[in-house]
Amino acid sequence: MKINFSPPDISQLEIDEVVDTLRSGWITTGPKTKRLEQELAQFVGTSRVVCMNSATIAMEMVLRFLGIGPGDEVITSAYTYSASASVIHHVGAKIVMADTAKDTFFIDPEDVRRKITNRTKAIIPVNLGGVMTDNSALIELCEEYRSVFTAANDRQKQLGRIVVLADAAHSLGAVRNGLRSGQDADFSCYSFHAVKNFTTAEGGAITWRQEGGWNDEEVYREFMLLALHGQNRDALAKTKGGDWEYDIIYPGYKGNMTDIMASLGLAQLKRYPELLERRAQMIHRYDERLTQLPYLRPLKHYDDTSRSSGHLYLVNLLGFPVEARNEVIERMSERDIAVNVHYKPLPMMTAYKNLGFDIADYPNAYHMYENEVTLPLHTLLTDEQVEYLLDQFIEVCELVRKEHRIDYETI
Repeated sequence: MKINFSPPDISQLEIDEVVDTLRSGWITTGPKTKRLEQELAQFVGTSRVVCMNSATIAMEMVLRFLGIGPGDEVITSAYTYSASASVIHHVGAKIVMADTAKDTFFIDPEDVRRKITNRTKAIIPVNLGGVMTDNSALIELCEEYRSVFTAANDRQKQLGRIVVLADAAHSLGAVRNGLRSGQDADFSCYSFHAVKNFTTAEGGAITWRQEGGWNDEEVYREFMLLALHGQNRDALAKTKGGDWEYDIIYPGYKGNMTDIMASLGLAQLKRYPELLERRAQMIHRYDERLTQLPYLRPLKHYDDTSRSSGHLYLVNLLGFPVEARNEVIERMSERDIAVNVHYKPLPMMTAYKNLGFDIADYPNAYHMYENEVTLPLHTLLTDEQVEYLLDQFIEVCELVRKEHRIDYETI
């Protein structure tokens, strides 16, 4: 039985919505993109959402909106995908990495504290696998350091402290302590890439909290300028009765979402509650089976105060060295089951080694990586496939454990 890792869940609803867009004659940024922004804001529970063509450009545009650049420092997690850090490099600021908290995949607030300086302008925590990090605690930390914060422009003065910009690529629909992802950080950026729970093929979005004191219309307008070359009227606005005139306010960037992408999103949003529920069902079943083996420790997706979006199912094989973990992955592949690793910490990557990062400085992140395996978790899996996948994974883990003489009783 072949099991793919993360195929997109596309129904007739998405197909019909895209066909409707193609027939409308309007395929770039237009009425459906605006509608998706409104519906996402309602879903997330924030006042505005701006749709972009990726989470990467979304995070970069937030940094540029805040005027963060050369001479500034931005802290992010060592345990993440490259986008969380590359956007800092794109704007010319210094990347500062923090380790994860012990035995977790999430940024350690105490290591963040140690790395804050008077040049720190933002922190980019990462919501991993659909589970939200404690962004409220990071905001409290930033409040403590108000006296250290040095604002370089009026926008930075308005907030008056370090900004918490959540890499919420995995967490649309997640909840922590009564706050939805998007309500818990100053700015939050989502990914709608093809492998995500909610997809527009490519795509992303930005939202922000009103606690920042921002004028929503001004913020929205500025993001539109940044995402469309600094042009003050988009194609939709210029269609009105001979009103072609526009201006370029400054040399901006290109990051807008198209109506073709948005039409996928509009259909996905209608189905999203049921997709989240199906993921929850599968995660509960994975947990039931896998926690029977004492050396398997899955990422906790649900508790009394939190609900994940269920994007990825990460599990640590306690006591397994890297070689044994890799052997599990290879043997699963031989059985036609695709598994993965999320993530190889950034200090292990060539680009970040060349910037001077060393994984030895991030022991907690390395410890989480060295025996982590990510299992397929998507809404095209049947119950039969779920049971088969779990049977095969448990069998492979036991075989590899015995061959490597890993004694779980001493772990």
